[in-house]
Amino acid sequence: MYSVPVKNYYGEEQRMDESREIEYLMHFGLSRQEALIYRKLLEGGKKTGYEIARDTGISSSNAYASLAAMVEKGSAYLVEGDAKRYIPIVPQEFCGNRIRRLEKELEWLQQNLPSESVEEDGYITVEGKKNIADKIHHLLTGAEERVYFSCSKGCLEEFKEELLQLVRRGKKVVLITDESFPMKEVIVYVTRKKEQQIGLIVDSRYVLSGEYGMGSMNTCVYSGQRNFVTVFKNALANEIELIKIRKGEKKDEQETICYKGTG
Repeated sequence: MYSVPVKNYYGEEQRMDESREIEYLMHFGLSRQEALIYRKLLEGGKKTGYEIARDTGISSSNAYASLAAMVEKGSAYLVEGDAKRYIPIVPQEFCGNRIRRLEKELEWLQQNLPSESVEEDGYITVEGKKNIADKIHHLLTGAEERVYFSCSKGCLEEFKEELLQLVRRGKKVVLITDESFPMKEVIVYVTRKKEQQIGLIVDSRYVLSGEYGMGSMNTCVYSGQRNFVTVFKNALANEIELIKIRKGEKKDEQETICYKGTG
């Protein structure tokens, strides 16, 4: 009887979760080493610098330096006693304080930094999945009148909450996608497979176009250049007309709003 090796999926998943925890803690201003120590404090509670060094494999000097930095950053408290010990500040408090300070600093920067440069001229290359996702989020949340979004259903699912917010705010939302995507008060056109191609027009002023998602180059062009926006608008309008023709609809037939689904 042959034995079949079984992968330790639980162990792999746990390591992935730990890696994500460290990455997210770094987003809140901790170094990788400080994030590792913070996680260890959450696991074991009050510890000395020596115990942290022993449990993490970090040298004592680096452990104490990291702990001192964590106290300064507001992720740990120093408890005086026979031996100096450190306790973690719970994530909700630590991260919440960080977010609150950043919001105040953002408000100050918006009031004091030079005004935004005009984006209408030129073409900007946006690279990397995260950077493109951030740009899409920014464009959708900042839309004032209307949004035309052409992409796969999987991409739409990723930004479903932003689309729902647009609907709640009474903005016009038109989607061109490759599968049914029921959402209240949204105009949806279903066409052929979109793969990783995306196109986004916001308020007839800004365009983001390119490849986005797993297995793609994750490169897009962003522009507010008037001619580029006009060309892209015409291309989307032609695609919509082609979808109508394929479905046997007349060109002068009004767009149908999808009321099905829970939204």
